[in-house]
Amino acid sequence: MRICCLGDLLLDVIVRLDGPVLSDTDTYGSTRVGAGGQAANVAAWAASLGAEARFVGKRARDPAGRIAGEELRRRGVEIEGPELPAGTGTVVSLATPDGERAMLSDRGVATSFGPDELEPAWLDACDWLHIPGYSLTGPPLADTARRAASLADRVSVDLSSTAAIEAVGVDTFAVRLEELRPRVVFATEAEAELMGRLTAQTVVVKRGARGCTVRQNGSERSYDALPATLVDATGAGDAFAAGFLLGGPELALEAAARCVGQMGAMP
Repeated sequence: MRICCLGDLLLDVIVRLDGPVLSDTDTYGSTRVGAGGQAANVAAWAASLGAEARFVGKRARDPAGRIAGEELRRRGVEIEGPELPAGTGTVVSLATPDGERAMLSDRGVATSFGPDELEPAWLDACDWLHIPGYSLTGPPLADTARRAASLADRVSVDLSSTAAIEAVGVDTFAVRLEELRPRVVFATEAEAELMGRLTAQTVVVKRGARGCTVRQNGSERSYDALPATLVDATGAGDAFAAGFLLGGPELALEAAARCVGQMGAMP
């Protein structure tokens, strides 16, 4: 199976704090720097789980972009899309010992990927086109996502972020989501509540340590999370999405458990 993911390839800076942030002095913790971005994360997990994986997005050839691109390729992911000399985005993820996290995001050139720059060949032989909700937050990337979806047989969408949805507006985001005609929509409980009724064939509500609920063809079934030692929750939803597309809720929960037990969003 081949999974194509359209969106962001960024530099991920993950900081796992040993305690609360202290003002005007040092706060200690562990850090990891590498490739990130939701689309890139899903592609990396798909490759790790045995799929052929391709990332499609706009990126930069600056030092940060080279680090991110080389790491993604080492993980077995093909990379397609236009390049600029500079402008790689960065996400700083702060994780506290109790499992809470916050993300500070600069998406760089990724959002400037226009529909006229999309080559249909980049989507050849894709069994799934996965589109993060971040790719729907504004033009021209939202227009590119719509064009890509029109070329794909099956589309999945992760709603990504309540903050991103609210910044666009729920109604506008809902229209853009509907235009993609996704077969599968992934959402956290907060995202699902914010959006209200979701009309995809399959709606998967991620419930963190309480597992997930799958709504499909008028039925609903819940699945328990697998036991895991929480180290860093960054990327767990991306691992879950890759696992679900490849093997359903069981593989999704297995991948998420692997992800939270390590530092970083990629396998």
